[in-house]
Amino acid sequence: MSVPWWLPIRSRRGASLAGAALAGTALVAPQTLFAAGMHGANTSHIVVIGKPTSQQDPLTYLADQESYAKNGLVTWQGNVRVWQGDHALRADTITYDRNSGVLAARGHVALVEPDGTTTYADYLEFTHGMHDGIGTAIYIRMQDNAKLAGNGLRRTNGALNDLSHAVYTACEICEKNPDAPPFWQFQAYNATQDVQHKRIEFDHAWLKMLGYPVFYFPFFSMSDPSVKRQSGFLMAGLSPHDRFLGTYFTLPYFWAIDNQQDLTVRGLVSSHTGPEITAQYRNRLNFGNISILGGVAYDTNDGTRYVNAFGNSVGATDEYGIQGYVFAKGDFSINRNWRAGANINLASSANYMRDYRVQGYGMETLNSNVYLEGFGVGSYARVDMQAYQGLNQGVISNADLPFVLPRFSYSFQGQPDALGGRLSIQTTDFDVYRSKGVSDQRGQFAAQWDRPFRNSLGQQWLLTARVDSTLYNASHLYQQPLYAQTGGSHVTGQVLPTIALKMNWPFLRTFAHGHGSQIFEPIAQIIAAPNTGNSTNRNMPNEDSLSYEFTDSTLFSLNRYLGTDRLDGGLRANVGIHQNWIWNGHSVEMLVGESIQEHITHNRIPYSGLDHHLSDPVGSLRVSPNQYVDVTARGRYNPWTHQVDYGEGLLSTGIPMLRLTAGYVYAPVTPYYYYATNYIQSGPNAPYLVKTNEVTAGFSAHWRNYHASAYSRRSLSRKEFVANGGTIGYANDCFGLDIMYIKQYTRIGGQQRNTTVMFNFTFKTIGTFGING
Repeated sequence: MSVPWWLPIRSRRGASLAGAALAGTALVAPQTLFAAGMHGANTSHIVVIGKPTSQQDPLTYLADQESYAKNGLVTWQGNVRVWQGDHALRADTITYDRNSGVLAARGHVALVEPDGTTTYADYLEFTHGMHDGIGTAIYIRMQDNAKLAGNGLRRTNGALNDLSHAVYTACEICEKNPDAPPFWQFQAYNATQDVQHKRIEFDHAWLKMLGYPVFYFPFFSMSDPSVKRQSGFLMAGLSPHDRFLGTYFTLPYFWAIDNQQDLTVRGLVSSHTGPEITAQYRNRLNFGNISILGGVAYDTNDGTRYVNAFGNSVGATDEYGIQGYVFAKGDFSINRNWRAGANINLASSANYMRDYRVQGYGMETLNSNVYLEGFGVGSYARVDMQAYQGLNQGVISNADLPFVLPRFSYSFQGQPDALGGRLSIQTTDFDVYRSKGVSDQRGQFAAQWDRPFRNSLGQQWLLTARVDSTLYNASHLYQQPLYAQTGGSHVTGQVLPTIALKMNWPFLRTFAHGHGSQIFEPIAQIIAAPNTGNSTNRNMPNEDSLSYEFTDSTLFSLNRYLGTDRLDGGLRANVGIHQNWIWNGHSVEMLVGESIQEHITHNRIPYSGLDHHLSDPVGSLRVSPNQYVDVTARGRYNPWTHQVDYGEGLLSTGIPMLRLTAGYVYAPVTPYYYYATNYIQSGPNAPYLVKTNEVTAGFSAHWRNYHASAYSRRSLSRKEFVANGGTIGYANDCFGLDIMYIKQYTRIGGQQRNTTVMFNFTFKTIGTFGING
């Protein structure tokens, strides 16, 4: 049966949000919020009602019993259900006065809104359909299981809902003791929920933790829990102390421009330096996404002179005043095979990034690139351009850094051919420009054919034929990073054909009464190539082979340089033994081997491990006796000097609730500094000759709702820490607290940041705010 509603609607305008925000705090939700459950409450907060009803919508009802009175009163009893539009009402008894248009519901009253919100009450009374009304003993369950309760409710225009003596929480209520207060709750004198603008506002609200008041808000505004994105102020931040900022305050504003783009603007005011304003624009398109982050500030922290790692006095006199940065990123899909993008990172100075806590401080360079890449069946192509900005100007000058304009890469791997082999090709071509240093253009092409096979003895063979070819046009070879004994421009190149045959011969046996297995696998390889004498003094550019890695992981590689500007030539053989034991939850794996070379290049990078016909032995060992311990070690030993020229180890041990890790790395030099000065004329510089001798340690633990972790990294050779940090926290269904400690010892501009301590508080359905110090 349907009953029409024809009565007019009164209108009511809500209070000005801008004016109200001046009296307290306003919060919005720029992203999805989460909540927990609740089983009962005598007090509450406010809720999402959803799409307002229309008084023009007809009323439909079902009831077990129906009675009519002469005075126009209709009574429905027994599991009564009433629908108007997308709203549904259920009660034990509902009366409808035809004369006044008042509908009253009593007994187990439940009102279900279109968004799933359910309002429970002892009594609800509506006029104009479900458009206007009042109620008592209100309890509302919202999206994400947030809860609201109040002594009374007044609904106006189907858009504003006022609750008196309201309480809001997203915490679970204890089943054993329902009268116990939730972990946290907002308790307010009254609350108003604006359905149209998806806002919930509280007047004279207390934040209570475990029933105890901890903070008072004369006015508090937040987004509806159903809101994914909404314009408004985000959580303000206050940090009591920072080395460069002093005491500083931040206030962000989020603008949801439309469904696909938004803008966040943040202001920062500090006691030690000038103000800063930052903005982030995001746009998620159908074919890609754009993110632009930038900031501008007036930095009053004047840089001072200092002595860098090479003993030079360096000044930083222009890294103050008006400063700024731009970090922009975009990725776009052109079609199913091609995509393009850009990643632009620029900053006026590293000191500005340090002073204002700009992300990226501590890195040596800021990298920027623009690219186009394509994907095919077994193929990949990419064209990009790259640029670099040096942050640590005392060590890296922008004039020394290259521009790659452009670089082209292509790789292809074919299907097995008629001979059972597989052909792959690869090329990387580029133009590198330096205002101070080697500038060069390279064309490179490599083709490789692999043919695996096996014989009746169980031997696994791999026959490889490869040819590498490179053509260069270079200038200023006498400058960094080559420091060649020549000047002018040069056109040069190299062609290196290589034939390799590798044999793996695995033997398998069982032990421990059939519960264990052992693999014993001798490995042998022979590689034949022309002796090209690819050493550090060749007058060819070197952009991608600045380091040499001879370890167990590269023992059987055709080329042990990282790139192709330098190639391993000559006749050599590689031998090794791989073994693996697994039994009853225990495992041991090891690999040892070395290389035999016909030709020796005496002027490789120092400590390469290849200074004799018989190389330094290399090996690795992994031992996991049970689920509680895992140890991995690898290294390279020099039998002529009786020293370890490279070594590293990693230990992980513990139970699921507590895990300990430790690591160690050693090298007789610090390879990053090798090309910083003219190593050919004056030999390796002092920073290069400092040993790499570092140890790291850390742990992570979690027990019930608590978690903690810590790490430390220390340079034993330099007798100083590199970085320390840790986190301790608590989290339950509706609240999270994390206290983080960070200490970085990286020096840029002659100074480093002090210790940072951060407190992050997370209230589900409301948001996260933090305090930095």
